[in-house]
Amino acid sequence: MSWPIGDLCRMSGVTSRTLRHYHRIGLLEPERTGPGGIRHYGRGELLRLQRILVMRELGMGLADIARVLDERTGEADALRAHLRDLLAERDRIDTLVDTVRRTIGALEEDDGMHDVDRPEELFAGFDTTAYAERARAEWPREWEQARRASEALTGEDRDRQQAELAARMRRMADHLAAGTPPADQAVQAEVHAHFLEVSRMWTPDAGAFENLGRVYAEEGAWRAVYERVAPGLAEYQRDAMAVYARERLAGPGARRETGGGGPGRGEART
Repeated sequence: MSWPIGDLCRMSGVTSRTLRHYHRIGLLEPERTGPGGIRHYGRGELLRLQRILVMRELGMGLADIARVLDERTGEADALRAHLRDLLAERDRIDTLVDTVRRTIGALEEDDGMHDVDRPEELFAGFDTTAYAERARAEWPREWEQARRASEALTGEDRDRQQAELAARMRRMADHLAAGTPPADQAVQAEVHAHFLEVSRMWTPDAGAFENLGRVYAEEGAWRAVYERVAPGLAEYQRDAMAVYARERLAGPGARRETGGGGPGRGEART
């Protein structure tokens, strides 16, 4: 039995445009093409589409999905693997939900800074996969440097980094609440400490460090962490890092502590 493209769209919620695109790139070819060029899909194609949609929900790109599908793992084994990934993602989301609930409770109980004293809760469920893949593609050398440094960290090292970052966020939030300009010496001292911590993992130049500040402020997991500490803190951190990059890292006369580079995986813990 086979189903025309219109029926498959209704069953799956996938648009005909998307199915045609999958066909063009060889990701999902129809079982046959009927009169008038209407694509028809059989049971095998429906199962393949299900796997594609599962992997898309897990955040995989089309190229990676194609690679997995080409491995030609048995359908049942492949779905078991996808099920394990989905269960892991569900557990991560559940952890994030609990983290946000605790933060909401802290915000309602006191000044909103309560959970910063427990960095393991502030960062619970934090997923850096998207940042790592982006860095690997755009800055492969620095990504590899950060990967090696990250693998060398002990559990105590990671706990220390989290605690220091949480404390630094709190101090930055205090500066923000006081209306201290991002270029103020006290704020820049905090940014300098942040720069030195980042440099333990990879070596940013002016452009890379300023870009890292923009990453913190853009929509995503990092912004969520900063905003849990204080509304507007992500943009404040970004602006302060931009000042530091221009005044301390850029130009022939700038004071430089490290060399060039781009964001790598180490930013997930710095």
